[in-house]
Amino acid sequence: MIRASSPARTPATNGCTRAVRSGGSVALAVLCRSAEVRRRHAAALLPACRELAALQRHDLKCLAHALAVLDDEPLVVLHRPTGTGFEVRIGGIGDNFQLHTLLAHVLIGGGHVPGERPSAESVRLATDPEPAQGPTRAVATGAFELLAPDGERIWNEGLPDDIPVVEGRRLLVLDEPTYRRSWNADRFFPHLPGTAELARVLTTDEARIWFARTSLNGTA
Repeated sequence: MIRASSPARTPATNGCTRAVRSGGSVALAVLCRSAEVRRRHAAALLPACRELAALQRHDLKCLAHALAVLDDEPLVVLHRPTGTGFEVRIGGIGDNFQLHTLLAHVLIGGGHVPGERPSAESVRLATDPEPAQGPTRAVATGAFELLAPDGERIWNEGLPDDIPVVEGRRLLVLDEPTYRRSWNADRFFPHLPGTAELARVLTTDEARIWFARTSLNGTA
């Protein structure tokens, strides 16, 4: 059975999408279109936006999400079932649903780990520089369980910025999914295409060292 995993596609998220598409938030639109603007202002503005977003100010929640987007970010990804490791460089990814799809595309689609590769349409929606013309009915299906180094779940509803930094690198562990889940494949920010590129495959010794920095065994 496939369970729908829908919280990242709530009315709040749809509001972010509508705001960007309609030009209703100039600041949000600029942040979605410029990595340089995000880099320049994130450190100063993100903490305040997050505090105000906690007061349920929807527009500021969208701004906080945009400011938290990572650009040209190195990510160490460990695949627990095979004990293998990878260095992936990510950018422009609006939430972990999109990250999940792109990691599956790079690692499963690239033949590096076993599993069901994502559909071509879900990958296109995650990466296409041209935004979709309105909501689609495309569905993405999860291939992994996303875990922090301490074994806690990294939620699809969260952000790549939630992934902890260990020894100067964000460190993510992929495990077998506890159940099959699916979600709408539209990306969080329609004008912000995501990227995930495999920089290199870690050697066996490197993967072992990185696994030793987690609370998880190298293989499930």
